[in-house]
Amino acid sequence: MNPSVSQPVEQLNETHVVQQSNGWEQLAPGLERRYYRPDSSFGLTSFAALRIDPNNFYFRVHYSPGSSQTISQWRTQLQGAAGFINANFFDEHDSVVGLLVSDNISYGASFMGFGGMFQVAPDGFTRIRSLIYEPYQGEPLQQASQAFPMLIVNGEPTYERTEGDRASRRTLIGQDSAGRIILMVTNGLFGMRLADLSAYLYSTDLDLRAALNLDGGGSTMLSLTAGDSITIPSFDAVPAVIAFYPRS
Repeated sequence: MNPSVSQPVEQLNETHVVQQSNGWEQLAPGLERRYYRPDSSFGLTSFAALRIDPNNFYFRVHYSPGSSQTISQWRTQLQGAAGFINANFFDEHDSVVGLLVSDNISYGASFMGFGGMFQVAPDGFTRIRSLIYEPYQGEPLQQASQAFPMLIVNGEPTYERTEGDRASRRTLIGQDSAGRIILMVTNGLFGMRLADLSAYLYSTDLDLRAALNLDGGGSTMLSLTAGDSITIPSFDAVPAVIAFYPRS
């Protein structure tokens, strides 16, 4: 059972931002914020990033089948969440594409031979895995969100395909060598191609071991209410989000 989160969120909202020498701002223990800007060849493209320690926060995947919601509607629904981003791709019926697991309940069907998955195991262990190198075998999961493509696998850039690749707003979820979860979204209207994003992530100091591209474009969304709020609204309402909550 997930712990109560209402009181910890109040405490987080009172936390002062601490500027660190490595460019990250500590918003609360285990929660940091930073902005990344690629070189001048990508014009006005920039990213807002959150670095979250699973020892201080736990993750839940939320789904509203057949009923996409705006960022303000999700915020109203997820009163205890410290923050969230949009999750799976979805179809015209507002049904997720790929597998989604929300509080042990599964929806959809797993991708086979492509894509990746953010997952929380029944024991709470949180990670990102490539479905090419580690296919889903139907094992029980507490939370899960699938998308494509993988951008970083085993610390190396993995997406180089340029055919059909175009610049767009991006949402991604990654994990560094310390096990911390990185949430990262385009902060503005100017995005990147997936191949360029894969290479860029590898060039940064994020120390990513894995990174998965989530639904982008008009779906890109980030909400942070803990410590120092951030609101990056999507153009389109979305039916699924990945949220994180402080441990009490």
